[in-house]
Amino acid sequence: MALGTLSPRLPVETPKIRSGGGGRPPLDRSRGGGGGGGRGGDNRPDYGERLRRYRLGMAVGLVSIVMLFVSFSLTYIFRKMGGVYDQATGMIVRDWQPLHIPLGILWANTLVITVSSLTMELARRQAAQRVLLAPVLAIPGIKADDRRPMPWLGITVLLGFGFIVGQILAWKDLQNHGWFLSTGPSSSFFYILTGTHAVHLVGGLVALCYAVFAARRQRPVEERRIIVDVTSWYWHVIGALWIYLFALLAIAR
Repeated sequence: MALGTLSPRLPVETPKIRSGGGGRPPLDRSRGGGGGGGRGGDNRPDYGERLRRYRLGMAVGLVSIVMLFVSFSLTYIFRKMGGVYDQATGMIVRDWQPLHIPLGILWANTLVITVSSLTMELARRQAAQRVLLAPVLAIPGIKADDRRPMPWLGITVLLGFGFIVGQILAWKDLQNHGWFLSTGPSSSFFYILTGTHAVHLVGGLVALCYAVFAARRQRPVEERRIIVDVTSWYWHVIGALWIYLFALLAIAR
């Protein structure tokens, strides 16, 4: 008798494969999901993915800010080279009056915002270093350095407020010499360009103050690193825009 006839036939159940839905491949439950709002497979926050998303969002926002200032500067140049139509004479009349801007104050402001960009970069590197050292310091027996780190973030905040004070002094100097927002096109453009830049810089100061507050509240070092890193992108671009505006106002005035 053949051996095959003595072996009972056991029923074999085919494993059910759950479809991913919508034509997607079957779901693989063995790995942690890549989505989940920036969380890893063990349901812990994925700070690396979150940092990449915030950087991308900031890059998109910075492009729009740069385009805004480019459009303002082009309008400034065309208005200076052109004029207004005089209905009485039927001619184009140039009404642009050279503006004597307070170069001393603006040079000091340029130095302040350049130094603040340097301290902001040091603060960003300091935050990144803390993230790298966090797993090592969590090992029992490893002691952190007792030396107090330099408060680069706080120094950047102070320099930012110093820049705003310098801008206010520059506007006061213009007003003392009789140049107001409605005096002429040259003064109007000066107030618009510098005022718009100051508003954007105040936005960066708000983000920096939030980063300092997060450090005081002992938020996770990874979260603080994200705030400082993304804000540094914004701060560097705003600083570069000021240098661009200062050169434009000093040369094309």
